[in-house]
Formats: sequence, structure tokens, C-alpha cells
Amino acid sequence: MLRIILIPLFIVLLLPARQETVCLWPFLIFSLASITDFFDGYIARSTNQVTKIGKLLDPIADKILVASALIFLVQLHRVSAWIVVVMIAREFAVTGLRAMASTEGVVIPADRLGKYKMGAQITAILMLLLNNHFFFLSWHFLGTLFIWAAMFLALISGVQYALRFAREIDFS
Repeated sequence: MLRIILIPLFIVLLLPARQETVCLWPFLIFSLASITDFFDGYIARSTNQVTKIGKLLDPIADKILVASALIFLVQLHRVSAWIVVVMIAREFAVTGLRAMASTEGVVIPADRLGKYKMGAQITAILMLLLNNHFFFLSWHFLGTLFIWAAMFLALISGVQYALRFAREIDFS
């Protein structure tokens, strides 16, 4: 769970950042944390070493990493606060629905759209941390496109979770 250790370092490195700066060190730490997320899961599944604590900590680490990055990007005026509120609210709602379902013995697994959402969020955050131009490309513009895609995917997948929850749970 290297990600959990990297999150405070990521935050500390962002503290002195200003709107116009390229956040290279936070970019590198966020990249490393995102890569370890992929490899942690892949290694655990391929070696059949998936643990209950891993199942609990992995999504928590994902949410803390992404939420902290998004909140700092608001502070740096690189993303609108309302977009971040929508995305974080979706995380709370889906986590709550999954927790309620589990109390009924129902598992609502992560879906493909949720994984695409996470990929779009990570891509957007990385581009918005760079916040500069590369030849003719504006990382800020591309990051903004990805953050909109992530928000759209967050809303659609959130609705899918709610519908799945409503189908699976007996409300009587």
C-alpha cells in the first residue's frame, strides 16, 4: 500500500504550488501512486493474495488520492469547485450504496464505467498538474476535457450503481 504513504508526500509537495506553476514533483508522485494502484491489484489477483484489508484499503486509498488532488486543483484554479463537488459526492453515494447492499449480503462490484471514470480522473489530474504547453498542445485544455469526461462517467456510473442497488435490495 505504497499509495497510502505517497498521499501525504503528494499533498506536502503541492502546498507551495501557485496557479501558474508546473507541479512536476507532485506530478511524479501522483504518477507513481497511480501506477502502484494498478500493480498492487494485478499482483494480488495474479498471485491469489487478495486480502480483506486490501479490499478495504484499496478503494479508500484511491478516493483519498483522487479527492486530495482534485481539491488542490480547485485551490490552484485549474478546475471548477462544482465539478469536484459532483465527483466527490458521487464517491460518497456509491460507497454508501455498496455498504448498505453489503449489510443485506449483496455485493455490488465495481463496474467498467467506474474504472473508465478513474482512468479519466487520473489522466485529467496529471495533465492539470503539468498545466503548460507541449508543442501545440495545452495540457490544461486537455486536462479540462478529461475532467469533463470523468464527471460525465461519474454521473452515469453513479446512476448505474443506484439502479443496480434498487434491483438487488428488497425494500419491504
